[in-house]
Amino acid sequence: MKASLFRFGINLWPPFLFTGIHVTDISADYRYVRVELRQRPWNVNYVRTHFGGSLFAMTDPFWMLCLLQNMGSRYYVWDKAGTIDFLKPGRGVVWTEFRLDDAALEEARAATASGEKYLHWFQNEVVDGSGEVVARVRKQVYMRLKPEARSPA
Repeated sequence: MKASLFRFGINLWPPFLFTGIHVTDISADYRYVRVELRQRPWNVNYVRTHFGGSLFAMTDPFWMLCLLQNMGSRYYVWDKAGTIDFLKPGRGVVWTEFRLDDAALEEARAATASGEKYLHWFQNEVVDGSGEVVARVRKQVYMRLKPEARSPA
């Protein structure tokens, strides 16, 4: 799918639209994504800071989606695990970026070439308007070459 069309669609997806999550940029090759969470009266917690679930949700699908687009249909790619460390209260617009590099793709292809599963941890930080880190998120992604894509032994 063309990245610009994907960006348009995901910004209308109700779980993002109604929580203030907005994809502001996505590269044509799906190797870079920038996501913002805009503070609204309906997405703050009791103490008027960003709801922690929204901070995690803004990071949820992107490592998997970037990998799916770059690894191709010959691979299974799934989110396996995730953690978030809240470092300070988030207020206003917060953002994060996802950058998928050649080294990570080469490592994944090499590790899965014989059909073995491969688990990889990615990390990114959620940052506020003053550049301070609000949360640190780790996502583990599962990858495996599909059986029909493997070379016969």
